[in-house]
Amino acid sequence: MRKLSTITLAIVLGVALSGCNYFDGLQGKMAFRDANGLYQAQDYRAAAEMYEETLAEDPSLTAAYFYLANSYDNLYRPTRRGEPENDMLLEKAIENYRKSGELEQDPALRQLALEYLVNAYGPDKMNDPDAAEPILQQMIAANPSETANYFVLSRVYEDLGEYDSAESVLVDAQAANSQDPSVLMQMAGYYGRLGDFEKAIEALQGRVVLEPNNPEAHQTLAAYYWDEVYRDFGLTDEQKSTYLEAGVLSADKAIELKGDYVEALTYKGLLLRLKAELETDRDAFEALIEEANELRDLAQDLQNQAIAAPAGEV
Repeated sequence: MRKLSTITLAIVLGVALSGCNYFDGLQGKMAFRDANGLYQAQDYRAAAEMYEETLAEDPSLTAAYFYLANSYDNLYRPTRRGEPENDMLLEKAIENYRKSGELEQDPALRQLALEYLVNAYGPDKMNDPDAAEPILQQMIAANPSETANYFVLSRVYEDLGEYDSAESVLVDAQAANSQDPSVLMQMAGYYGRLGDFEKAIEALQGRVVLEPNNPEAHQTLAAYYWDEVYRDFGLTDEQKSTYLEAGVLSADKAIELKGDYVEALTYKGLLLRLKAELETDRDAFEALIEEANELRDLAQDLQNQAIAAPAGEV
């Protein structure tokens, strides 16, 4: 879950304050402004008290629910889990994130409240993925094209060991936004964690179709091929050779698109070293190692140039 940056908070708070003319109670309006000032100063304990006062004066100030929840959330310490006073902070955060998700009229703030609510059920906090599932389903129903919600739900299912459901959610994400390459990256990561290399490669190849001119898409393929050959000791020499050839081709395409792509140069060199290990011909072995060394040196030179370059010139 993403955290709110200081700039983002300032913008959201500014929007909240700009709408203060609809507040019915002057006391509620003033308490809200005071609470926002304390929140921006990161005095979350005092801010929480003031947001509580704001809502007591005027419950229609729904933006206060999110900031009240987030104040309690910031006060909670995972290292003190089990201490009643500390656990109560998280419970109050969850209660008010829920109210924000139910009552907030601003779609962006409502979405943010639900995201933070899901995070509150995460492993370092409440550790209750079952409770997060219906919230994520609600978020997906409300905004089907927002693929990030599918990714979180898929990971919840994966962590629960419900792999069919995890995969199904990713398939739904692709159906909802077939032109989003991040969906295919999530699929590749999922299949990679399950050890299904062929499906991971299929997803990455699908990404290349969507982004043929993105060198990083080709480089990611090269890295997956290298990792599989390097780590899977059960591969035959024929399989290794096939994967290494495909990896070199992917690295070459990345370098063709971006000649100074350090990662692609590095991985091509690593792939060539693995190819050399399969060689029985001494001359071919030495030629591959020589080319790999040249790529290594070029990548190092480019890194050194980037480090030495003045800021803004890289």
